[in-house]
Amino acid sequence: MERGFEKISYEQFKKDVFDDYKLYEEYSLPKRSTKFSAGYDFFALYDFILKPGEIMKIPTGIKVKMKSNEMMMLLVRSSMGFKYNIRMCNQVGIFESDYYNNESNEGHAWLKIQNEGTNDYIVKKGDAICQGIFTNFLTVDDEKEIKNIRKGGIGSTNKEEK
Repeated sequence: MERGFEKISYEQFKKDVFDDYKLYEEYSLPKRSTKFSAGYDFFALYDFILKPGEIMKIPTGIKVKMKSNEMMMLLVRSSMGFKYNIRMCNQVGIFESDYYNNESNEGHAWLKIQNEGTNDYIVKKGDAICQGIFTNFLTVDDEKEIKNIRKGGIGSTNKEEK
């Protein structure tokens, strides 16, 4: 499998975001901002305001595909934490290759952030709101064969197959 980004299907977009085909057509896939950027910027699908103390779950409209020995870490952009005290609720989102096209949400990457600052955090449609960084990972040499297969989305891997 090649590494890359795709939009979720319009059917999934209608469930997770809005029934708005124009919005679906016009949003962008993640991209790097500079030649040596490690992260791929994900962009806000619509305007929103995150008030101090507020937590918000934000759809990206994006799914990510990668090789079986890779993962993508989803993180807030450095400036969000440093300047505005915006944090991801899970600190780092980890996406593995088997999250792509899972049966419960197609592998839709969501972002859940909290405003721990004292001012409103104002986001405009198209603003970069988080970044995805790909990396390889290692496994132990003496690991027993794992037969469990991901069937769902977020939180589905802590369910053991019988």
